[in-house]
Amino acid sequence: MANVQTEVVVIGAGPAGYVCAIRLAQLGKKVTVVEKAEVGGVCLNRGCIPSKALIHAGTVFEKSQHSAEMGITFKGASLDFKKLMSWKGEVVKKLTGGVAGLLKANGCTVIAGDAKFTSATALEVKTAQGTQTVSFQQAVIATGSRPARIPGFDVDQKLVLDSTGGLDQQALPETLLCVGGGYIGMELGTFYAKVGSKVTIVEAGPQILGIIEPDMVRVVEKGLKKRGVEVLTSTTVKSLKKNANNVEVTFSGASGEKKQTFDKVLVTIGRAPNTDGLGLEKTGIKLDSKGFIPVNAKRQTSVANLYAIGDVAGQPLLAHKGSKEGIVAAEAIGGMKTVYDVKAMPAVIFTDPEIASVGMTETEAKKAGVAVKVSAFPYAANGRALSVAEPDGMVKLVSDAKKGTLLGCHIVGAEASNLIAEATLAIEMGANVEDLALTVHAHPTLPEMIMESAEVALGHAIHIFKPASKS
Repeated sequence: MANVQTEVVVIGAGPAGYVCAIRLAQLGKKVTVVEKAEVGGVCLNRGCIPSKALIHAGTVFEKSQHSAEMGITFKGASLDFKKLMSWKGEVVKKLTGGVAGLLKANGCTVIAGDAKFTSATALEVKTAQGTQTVSFQQAVIATGSRPARIPGFDVDQKLVLDSTGGLDQQALPETLLCVGGGYIGMELGTFYAKVGSKVTIVEAGPQILGIIEPDMVRVVEKGLKKRGVEVLTSTTVKSLKKNANNVEVTFSGASGEKKQTFDKVLVTIGRAPNTDGLGLEKTGIKLDSKGFIPVNAKRQTSVANLYAIGDVAGQPLLAHKGSKEGIVAAEAIGGMKTVYDVKAMPAVIFTDPEIASVGMTETEAKKAGVAVKVSAFPYAANGRALSVAEPDGMVKLVSDAKKGTLLGCHIVGAEASNLIAEATLAIEMGANVEDLALTVHAHPTLPEMIMESAEVALGHAIHIFKPASKS
């Protein structure tokens, strides 16, 4: 096969890589993208998009079963699980097709193959047609991450699943065990509970969603309990025994050991960076102790012409973080004066209700030595929340008690994923809680709760009663 010469090669076409490639092309660079699986990466094909499609469908189905209090009764509502999975696939196909079209429209060359560095200026790419060499001036590593594995847990995608298998089942399991109470296990576990599986979640730590503050988690736990989900914290899985059609699991917890049988076991204990097998040793790049690639503010590695973005560049492992890094790296390669200088990076967990956070938590602010003021407003006091039958949750603001600067916002409740955008902008631009309180919000809407939480911080809440501070 003919060798390829390009200005910039981007390895990986996920939300970090394809965004970087398009921005590079906009800046006039000759760009070649190498992707060994599917355009769109894990996010579009086996992560964010398919999981959120299923979660939405699960919510629609659940609401059809619990709308009698509104005077609405659905007769004969049923779930065609195979058709649901087919619909999810169509959603993915539309988005990945759109990304492929954008890459082509911007003049990017896409090679389907497995890339490996042979030097700091050349790649060997194995394709279905053979092996070819790609020579470049700069390279951007955007190879993403994969589900982490536990020794002794043989993931076969039949009885024992990882997140990829959990998103691609053709029959609804009657019983499902989720090993790991992090965001992936909680999202998929909630989906399966909504559509009829009996779900058990086992978490080694003292609470599910260990990085989230307890008052937020309690609201999610209430929703899990309502759906019949059993949560076992401070508990580990000692062993798995596969049978013909199920898995026998031995748990170890405070009350000792117990055995239970499940149709399927879903293992979600985090993700590992795809930095092995890339031939990085041929480039001079050194990995950190966890396998990530250290980068500077331009997303440049220790080798000047090589950049790394997205999951391989370290925490947080978020698609939108990768996309932002892709733009920064592209503009740095294009000669623009740019750095990764993000003050507010939002994160969302699509449980039910949703959790969204940006900025500092109360604990983090106190550790930083800031005099903290925490103000909260409940969903139950918001007219829109009540009118859409979503009374569970709260909006909590963390601010500097002396300066009034907004430091963090944490939301648990319906549409938290959308509400967090306003707070993200406020923190990024250095706004005070007074700015939020003085901004007129449309009524009746859920964003009013951000305004009202700011009013709580200022001591003049309208729609909840707060005794005047003695100070």
